[in-house]
Parts: sequence; structure tokens; C-alpha cells
Amino acid sequence: MKQQGVHPEGTEDTSEVSSRPDADGTGHEPERTPAGPAADCTDDEAHAEEVEGDEPLLPARVHRPSDLMRLLAGVFAIIVLLAIAAFAHGTTSGLEQDINKGTGQAPDLLIKIAGLASSIAILLVPVAFAIERLIKRDGLRIADGVLAAVLAHGVTLATDLWVAKAAPGSIQEALTQPSPGDIHALTDPVHGYLAPVIAYMTAVGMSRRPRWRAVLWVVLLLDAFSMLVTGYTTPFSIILTVLIGWSVAYGTLYAVGSPNVRPTGRNLMAGLRHVGFRPVSAAREEVPEAADSGDRGRRYFVTLEDGPPLDVTVVDREQQAQGFFYRMWRNITLRGLATRSSLQSLRQALEQEALLAYAAIAAGANAPKLIATSELGPDAVMLVYEHTGGRTLDSLEDEEITDDLLRNTWDQVRALQSRRIAHRRLVGEAILVDRSGKVILTDLRVGEIAAGDLLLRMDIAQLVSTLGLRVGAERTVTSAVGVLGPDAVADCLPMLQPIALSRSTRATLRRLARERAQRQRDAVLEASQQAKQARLEAAQPDTGPVVLEKSDKKAVRAEQRAEKRAIDEALEGAREEDLLAQIRHQVLLIRPQAPVEPARLERVRPRTLMSFIAGAFGAYFLLSQLTHIEFATLFDEAEWGWVIAAVLFSALSYFAAAMSLLGFVPERVPFMRTVAAQVAGSFVKIVAPAAVGGVALNTRFLQRVGVRPGLAVASVGASQLFGLGCHILMLLSFGYLTGTEKTPSLSPSRTVIAGLLTVAVLVLVVTSVPFLRKFVVTRVRSLFAGVVPRMLDVLQRPQKLITGIGGMLLLTACFVMCLDASIRAFGDESTSLSLASVAVVFLAGNALGSAAPTPGGVGAVEATLTVGLIAVGLPKEVAAPAVLLYRLLTLWIPVLPGWLFFNHLTRKGSL
Repeated sequence: MKQQGVHPEGTEDTSEVSSRPDADGTGHEPERTPAGPAADCTDDEAHAEEVEGDEPLLPARVHRPSDLMRLLAGVFAIIVLLAIAAFAHGTTSGLEQDINKGTGQAPDLLIKIAGLASSIAILLVPVAFAIERLIKRDGLRIADGVLAAVLAHGVTLATDLWVAKAAPGSIQEALTQPSPGDIHALTDPVHGYLAPVIAYMTAVGMSRRPRWRAVLWVVLLLDAFSMLVTGYTTPFSIILTVLIGWSVAYGTLYAVGSPNVRPTGRNLMAGLRHVGFRPVSAAREEVPEAADSGDRGRRYFVTLEDGPPLDVTVVDREQQAQGFFYRMWRNITLRGLATRSSLQSLRQALEQEALLAYAAIAAGANAPKLIATSELGPDAVMLVYEHTGGRTLDSLEDEEITDDLLRNTWDQVRALQSRRIAHRRLVGEAILVDRSGKVILTDLRVGEIAAGDLLLRMDIAQLVSTLGLRVGAERTVTSAVGVLGPDAVADCLPMLQPIALSRSTRATLRRLARERAQRQRDAVLEASQQAKQARLEAAQPDTGPVVLEKSDKKAVRAEQRAEKRAIDEALEGAREEDLLAQIRHQVLLIRPQAPVEPARLERVRPRTLMSFIAGAFGAYFLLSQLTHIEFATLFDEAEWGWVIAAVLFSALSYFAAAMSLLGFVPERVPFMRTVAAQVAGSFVKIVAPAAVGGVALNTRFLQRVGVRPGLAVASVGASQLFGLGCHILMLLSFGYLTGTEKTPSLSPSRTVIAGLLTVAVLVLVVTSVPFLRKFVVTRVRSLFAGVVPRMLDVLQRPQKLITGIGGMLLLTACFVMCLDASIRAFGDESTSLSLASVAVVFLAGNALGSAAPTPGGVGAVEATLTVGLIAVGLPKEVAAPAVLLYRLLTLWIPVLPGWLFFNHLTRKGSL
């Protein structure tokens, strides 16, 4: 794609920017050296600048994170303004009186002139700007402005309707006042013409032009002044109008995207001429897609009329914004490990990269030499480096990575760390190897000078992981210790955790973990098939009716035990350590006293944040339901017999839970000790999500009582799988019964039909989308590799199977009866529900509680049960206390005995 370039003298020439494909066709990254006819251009050919290839097309529109941040800031400001109006009524009234008193002293002539001028200007300014943009062929901005104005007008109408019909009286008083023309009417809460004008002006970018921006503010101030003095608005109404227009404009820009103003090849060539170079051609370098390389900038290989070629990096606002939300999340959640500022100007990015380039060379490290910088318009900058030919570490073959290359790499890191410089991105793409084998560190723009010990240790941990993925843990640690010393390498062990590594490294480690797990599953399946084949070959052909003697049964059990041993041996043989564990092991061989406990780097974990939000929502919902209930009267009228029954059903549930677990464990396990473990699970549920804490505790318990780890996991998995199947079947069955309770017809309810159709649609979607289909197949395959063989063992013991399924049914029945007894304790015959309705509500609430990230499903279960009971006809005055009693008996009161049993089993070695 040919781009027109302009010389400083004003003569016009053609230049072309091309992508550089692999030169040798081997898939390796080409060395950064001059190539092609452009390298031998004569003076006459220099103006032609003919280079084959095309630069990748740029998108017409881009979604700027800065627009989203401004939208969120505007929405937050609107919320704060409405909160002040609602709760600080005295302050707002006093403010309005002071403003009205001050503006009331203005001369009438001034008021009339200001009102007339603002009324005319508020219409002429947008039209004049639109004409100016159309003359410059910038119609897209005008279209964006018109769309924003239309949306702002709609939001204004909706706000006016809400204030008039549903807003609290304090907000209405803050935003409106009696109209001067009609004392029985109120002024508009939001100006129907001013908000669209503000949205239009903001969306078309008028604020980025100083002259137009000055005119805009003068017009707005005049209009606000005239409206306040004449009594047609309030101060809060004006502020709300401005915020609505501003927020709608940025919301529109983020939704539809802003016009792309990224510099093209023409801008690059002109910029190079502006700083004194005479470029002939520019070739865009193809950068592999990596999880953490999106904001590195576009790179060009530039040949000159005279002199060596150049490496040019172009950074624009769109590329700088890539990964914005990821950086912001890490800044919020990580302590002492924050990445660069989430909102960084182009000037700051330019200065930081230049500073790091000069500092790295001054420290004695091999880094690209920066020779020029320049702006490419208002939205991009370029950095010009001396050309460094070579290939990245990722493009090298494994046999090309020698021990000398590893030591050379560590030498560069040692040079940086000697001057307290942190690189912050020591991945394979940032390590360049030239033809002579010299290592050059690139991508310094995210680095840091005067770095703390934490960042320096994290650099070592990152490079150890990067090199370990290529040459293994032993060679990597040996080379690092040889250059940095054993103490420096040992100090990085607390940083050797996924959260401290780059996104691309974490993605590679996850992929390798999946591959290891797949190899283990394959080994287990192969061992199981070989054991079964050997048993079939050893079996003699039957000559008549088979009657199993005791010796025959013992032989069958012996064969099953042999099969299990073979599976365990295959699993142990296929087990592999992950890379991080191997690195720790190698370092501990050199420094046995090295710290290995991972450092706490997270301020807050996503699960903790979700738990807090869900718990706050549940607490707010529950408290809102309890505020209108007279508890003194309620407890006086409560049926304590049903309360005692609810307590008994809650206690019986622990015996049912023990039966449901032991039914899927062929090994002999003490029953009462299992009951004690289920009681201890009541304590664990408070500190972990319900679906996670119980599984971990039961697995640990089975292992401690003698069940092999793999079989313990399989037993708990089989119990969970059967429990899920029973839960779904009971939910559908009770839902069917609930839908047919009030009608003699046996046709299912519409809810059941809708649920079945929804499940069918989900199945079709999963099977039709390749990614989802692969995900499900992988999970199902892992399930069959471990859980299904265990289930087959259980099927050979009917008594165990009956115990397990019976325990699940009894467990569900206990919880349903406990909830029903809680309802009857606070209700009467007129408010009682059928067991089918109570069962449907319980099963739905239990399913949501298992999926909720909060400990014990706090918040989610209470809200679901309360809403469900009200939906099936129970009064709110009965539903709220009934759910509260049920949760006290099944979640909160068992915490103390659960803690006691947990400590007891821990002392006995059963946990």
C-alpha cells in the first residue's frame, strides 16, 4: 500500500510501508538487517521508494479506555450529586438561597443581554463548528455528535419523568422550583436543550480546540447565569444537566468508537525527515501475538539514503491503551508490585522509555541505543534506535541456546540490577541475540529505575521461568548461580509464583499443566485396560453354570486390588513436577535454607471481592426484609414444637451426609468418625465456598483414614456426581408436581417446559461452538478417567450403592423438612405450603448457594429462599423469619460444634 511522503523542502514523493514476512521460509523471525532492493538505492531511485508489500490496515474506529473512565466518572458524579440532594436537604436549600440572593442584585439590562446572547449562541456555536468540520471533511465526528445529542435528549426526558413521578421529595426540591410564569408548575429538572448541546460539543471534540473551547465555556456560563437569575432553574439542575451531557457523550464515543487517528507510513516518513534523517523505505515488522505484548508499539525497519538502517518504534494512544484494564486491576490488587500507571500520557511514556534506554546503557547492559525522539501529531510519538540485527530468544531452536548464551543473558540482568534498574518484562520476545551471540535486552519501556528489592527479585524469578521453559530447571539455575551467586537466586524463590510472572509465562505454565494432567489420565486409562486384559486372558472358559464360592470371591477381590495397585503405580510413574517446583528443588540443593514460602503479593483476591459484594447484597436484602417484622410478637406466637422438630431434622442431616459419602467408598471407614467429619464441615463452610470446603474436607478425611489419594478424590467426585444427578432429577420432579398441584391435568407446567427447552438450547450451543465443545469434552474425559472407574467399583456392591443414594435422598429430605418446620413455626394452617413447593424452593436455593463464591452461600441462599417462598404464596412476614431460623440451624449454630469436632479430628490425625 503506497503512502505519500513529503520532504521538508515541499517536494512530494512516494514512500511505502511494508510488512516483513519470514525471509527464509522456515517460520523463524528474520534478522533485523537491511534487505531487498532498497538497500542499494541510488540517488535517482531514492525518490521512488518502491518497496513491495503492504502495511496491515488499521481499524477505522477504536474504543478508548479513557472514554470509558470518563463515562464512569460522570456516572459516579451524578450519583454523588443525587445523594447530596437526597440526604443534605438543609445544605442544598441554603446554597440555593445564597445563589438566588447574589444573582438577584444583577441589573435587569445585563440579565436580558446575557439571556439573549446565550439563547442565540447556544444554537449558532454547534452549527458553526459543524460547518467547519464538514469543510475539513470530518463528517464522522459530526455524526457522532448528533447521535450523542439524540441519546442525551432521551436521557433528559427519562430523568424528567423519574423526578416528576418517582424521585424522593428532597431530590425534587433540589432540582426544581416553582416556575416564574406559572406558580402551579415546576421548572424542568434537566434542561432539554442544554444537555444535548453539551453532549454534541463533547462528542465532536470541541474541547480539544482552545478557541472553540473558550467559546463553549462562555456560552455555558452565560446560559447558566441567565437561567439562575430569572428563576427557571436551580444550581443542582445545571450541574446535573452538564454531567448528563458529558457522560452520554463519552458513553457514545466508547460504544461506537472514536475515529482512528493512528499515524500511517506517510506520517512516519515525514517525522523522520523532520528530525534530520533521509529515509528510503520503512518495513513494518511482524510481531507475534503475545498476551503481554499488545502495548509495545509498532516497529519499523527503516533504510536511509546514506548511513546504517534504523529501528523505529511508534507508540500511539490506542496501543498505549491496550491492556489498560489489566494494568488497573493489578495496580489495585497487588501490593508492592504495581505496574506502570494505568493512565499515562504519551509524553510520560516517551520520557520513561528514553530514560530507561539511556540508564541501561550507562549501567553497562547491552540495550538498543536511542538516537532520536519526536512526536507524530497529537496522538503518537516515535523513538528512533540504531539498528540491532538478530533474533529473539523465542525464535531460537533449543539446541541454539548454549550455556554461554545463558550466562551472557544473566550478565545483562546483573548489569541492570547493579544500578537498581528493573526490566519488568524479561520474556523471550525481550531478549535479542545477534549473529555474534551477544545478548541485547529490549522492551525497556515498562522498566523502572531506583527499583526496590521486590521488583529486582521478581525480575530474577521471571527470567528463571523464561529460560527454564526453554532449557529446563537445572541448566537455568546453574547458569543463574554462576553469574548472580546462590544468595541472589535463593532470594527470588518467594517471588516464584504465577501471580508475579508475565501473562505469557502464566499462559504457557497453564498449557503445560494441562498437558501433564492429560498424560496422567492416559497412563491411568492404559494401566486399567492392561489390567483388565490380563484378567481376561487369565480367566478359564466356562464349562457350565457358574457358582461363586468363597475362594472365587476372594480371587475376584484380589484381582481388583491388583488392578488398583497397577493404576496407582501408573499414576505415580506418570506424575511430573511443574517447572516452578523443579526450580525450587534445584535452588534448595544449593541453598537448603533458602526461603520457599511464597510472598503475599495480593492485596485482595477476586474471590474475596466477590464474596464481599455478594455478602453485602445478601445482608442488605435480608435486613430490608426484616425491618418491618415485629420479632417480639413473632417469637411470642411461634410454635416451639416445630422449632424443636427443625433442630432434630438439622441434626439428622449430618448422619445422612455421612451415608451419602460412605456409599461411594468401597473401603471400610468408621461411620461415627465420618459423622464427626461432616459436623466439622460446618466450620469449614464458613471460611470457604460451600462447593469447595466440603469437597476438600471429605477428600482429606478419606486420605487420613487410609484411602489412597487418587481413590479418595474419585470417591468424593463420584458422590458429587451422583448428588448432582439426584438434585436435577428431584428439582424437575418436584417442579412438575408443583405445576400440577392446582389442576387435575397431568401436563407439566410452563416453567418445567421452559427449563427443559433452555437446557436443550444450551446443549446445542455447547455442541456447535468448537471452543465450548472442546472444553466440555476435556472435562468429561477427565471425569471418566477418575470418577467413572470408581463408580463401577461401587456398582459391584449393591449395599454400598443403596447406602449412598439413600443417604442423598435422606439428606435432601432432612433439609426440606427443616425448612418446612421453620415455616410452620411462624405460620399457621392458612399460610402452610405443600412439601413439593418447599422442596422446589430449597433445591433452587441450594443450587445457587453451591455456585455462589461466598462462604456457605451467604447472601445468595437467603435471598433465593426468601424470594422463592414469597413467590409460591408465603407472606413476607413469615418467609423472612422462617429463612432466618433455617439458616441459623443449618449454617450458623453448627459452627461452634463444627470447630470443636474439627480440632478433635485434627488432634487424632483424621484431618
